[in-house]
Amino acid sequence: MGVPVSVFGEHDSATLEQMHSAVEQAGETVVAAALMADGHRGYYLPIGGVMAYRGAVSVTGVGVDIACGNCAYKLDLQAADVGEWGRIGRRIADEIGRGVGQPNPQGPVDHELFDDPRWNLVPREHRASIRDRAINQLGSIGSGNHYVDVLEDEDGWVWVGVHFGSRALGYAVSNGFVSTCLGQEWKRNPRWQEAGAALLHLGNPVASDYLALMELCGEYAHAGREWVCHYVSRTIIGADVIDTVHNHHNFAWHEKHGGESVIVVRKGATPAFPGQRGFVGGSMGDDAVILVGQTGRQASLDALGSTVHGAGRVLGRMQAKGKRAKDGTWKREPRVNRDEVQEWIARRGVLVYGSDLDEAPQAYRRLPSVLKAQGDSIVVEHTLRPRVVVMAGDEDPFLREHE
Repeated sequence: MGVPVSVFGEHDSATLEQMHSAVEQAGETVVAAALMADGHRGYYLPIGGVMAYRGAVSVTGVGVDIACGNCAYKLDLQAADVGEWGRIGRRIADEIGRGVGQPNPQGPVDHELFDDPRWNLVPREHRASIRDRAINQLGSIGSGNHYVDVLEDEDGWVWVGVHFGSRALGYAVSNGFVSTCLGQEWKRNPRWQEAGAALLHLGNPVASDYLALMELCGEYAHAGREWVCHYVSRTIIGADVIDTVHNHHNFAWHEKHGGESVIVVRKGATPAFPGQRGFVGGSMGDDAVILVGQTGRQASLDALGSTVHGAGRVLGRMQAKGKRAKDGTWKREPRVNRDEVQEWIARRGVLVYGSDLDEAPQAYRRLPSVLKAQGDSIVVEHTLRPRVVVMAGDEDPFLREHE
């Protein structure tokens, strides 16, 4: 049956079954496993799943959005001195690339990453197109639950926070290696559901190539988040940065647990070792937090030095937004009411640019409850109230900035 799983919070049966199935599929390579309180179903390993592997790495465990993560910059600016929040929101919406396939509107960013020899690990026939697209997308945020936020902490200081990963680069690398695990040539869309754990054993050249390209994706995502935070902070807002918090939450790390060297895969889980800080968002209408891992806590050991990466979904995208037939009738009624979303964010005083019902607060758990479920392994250092939220979308269905 494999190792026991440390479970934080409450989860539906499908998520728990997937977590236990992931442990069983990985067999004797699994040393320890945990499920964070914001967990929900994903591919192979649930979002919020943490697995420590002996001598192997799971491609499907890391997932398709390699090095997705959060970054927050604290500015030397008080919210009382901002003036018009809408001006900031409109500029972010206009000047930061957002959406599937979108490039950086400010043009390609010159970065030393693009001269890195690890690009040569991508098969020759795909290398130029993947690299060129990565060059164009550095500094854009993508779609789904990825965002740029401007927030205010409990002392009135302004923060800029972002959430996104390695964009098309990570997508290509993850799909390429899933194809390899299935015995196929690199594909854009292999059948992930057939790949299982997609384990690559250390010492195998394929595993070495995957880990090297995963690290490249991590450096790329890190550079992109810093570029966006710096551009919003300095160019749009015009303030200096006085503090930074930055983490991946879809990645594999070489770590030691129980005295053993292992590969720890965190899929939608924030590293939270003692003294380590993390930025964790809630939803478009909820507070975010800066948290810090605590020393000498059993909960931290059980969680493999990890915590939540967000509030966690309770409704899938189609459940929240619904699905229409070709004739415009509902095939599946939405479970989220647009007016109720508008009332929620208006009550919170948030300006939301882009997004839709699938990212509504009602589609998520409440962040304080999932943080409480993580026990005493973390404490909240700052609570950040969102003032501006910018996500993908050609329209602004919830925006009423002129009323």
